[in-house]
Amino acid sequence: MAAPPQAQHNPEAQLVRAIGPWALAANTVNTTIGAGIFALPAVVAVILGPAALLAYLLCGALIFLVLTCFVEVGTLVTRSGGAVAYAEEAFGPLVGFLTWVTYALAFSAASDAAIAHVLMDSLATAFPALADPFPRAFALTLLFSGLALVNIRGVRHGTRVAIATTVAKLVPLVLLVAVGLFALTWSNLTWSAWPSIERLGAATLVLFFSFGGAESALTPSGEIRDSARTVPRGIFGGAAAIVLLYLALQLVAQGVLGRELASGNSTPLADLAQRLGGPTARVALIACAAVAVFGALAADMIGIPRTFLAASESGTLPTLLSRIHPRFHTPWISILAFASITLLTSLSGGFKTLAIFSSISLLLVYLTVCLAALRLRYTRPHSPGSFRAPGGPTVAILASAVVLWLLSHSTRVEALSMTALVIASLLYYLIRRLTAKL
Repeated sequence: MAAPPQAQHNPEAQLVRAIGPWALAANTVNTTIGAGIFALPAVVAVILGPAALLAYLLCGALIFLVLTCFVEVGTLVTRSGGAVAYAEEAFGPLVGFLTWVTYALAFSAASDAAIAHVLMDSLATAFPALADPFPRAFALTLLFSGLALVNIRGVRHGTRVAIATTVAKLVPLVLLVAVGLFALTWSNLTWSAWPSIERLGAATLVLFFSFGGAESALTPSGEIRDSARTVPRGIFGGAAAIVLLYLALQLVAQGVLGRELASGNSTPLADLAQRLGGPTARVALIACAAVAVFGALAADMIGIPRTFLAASESGTLPTLLSRIHPRFHTPWISILAFASITLLTSLSGGFKTLAIFSSISLLLVYLTVCLAALRLRYTRPHSPGSFRAPGGPTVAILASAVVLWLLSHSTRVEALSMTALVIASLLYYLIRRLTAKL
């Protein structure tokens, strides 16, 4: 279907608004539940032991604070770009560009490159050749090429893949919880003393990173149908499902495995499955981990290229990236660009150095959006039916304070690395602005 004449010079007008509440909720769950969930129970148990459930409750509350800010801004700013578009609307193109760099490059591309290798490691248990460099490189090329092709053909195709992988990975996890509840040893869930603030903060920082990803479901805002209705229902519904599932998995893993959970094993849910159902169940959970990683990659392939589109439309990236496919009405150049960057990162191994500050990158994006919600509340009128966070500015202020608290637990290496990235990004931005004036 050809785009209408008035849309020919407006890329956003050529996009199809096909994402409803269920698809948005599925993308929210899919982008969050990736490789981390399969190691998460052991990581948190090492820090807090049986008291790990406290960190889940705290982190669940914190993620809802941040997502409330995303939802409020998301019903005001309906163009593509998600956090990037929100930052630009509130603070201008420079902050929007820096947000794009920290989100699309420092966090998303590096994280996706890393979890692609987790997927290859999972598949290597069945196909040992994937442990070798050349077969792995070929498989990674097929993976990212296939994901790019699916999403170029249309957002409906991309969301169908996201929904299918969400169901495929959730069913085994829900079954694991259902069976595990009947095998709990309640003494494994008790603790004698409350954890210190330092330990609780360290565990919450790990969890907050693992809960991250829901925000990328809002990136294709230009393709969300009836944002005032879809955004709150999709984001809050998806986030609630994530919090409940994480709590249930930690409860069952701790209740069944006990002290064994804190042994540092990298496959706690696979160990839990073997305890409950034998070797076959373990293999099924490993397959589930592979599906989870693929699903997270598929969902990011929907969302992150739209940030390239937003940065291109603002003039900070080449205009080539804002081209919309004449037949499928998708930002195909941006999709190819993100897939290529992530593939090259995964092939080069450079993602390992970026991984050390991916956590702080995401937190900085969250802080920017929380502040954007606070600013836009007073500078941009809300349309009828749009979402407004209760308590006036309270949620945005509290969420910002919490994010700053979490950032205080980051390492010196992360802080220095992020500073270097920001300086390099500022230089690029200034050079591009200066050359544009010549």
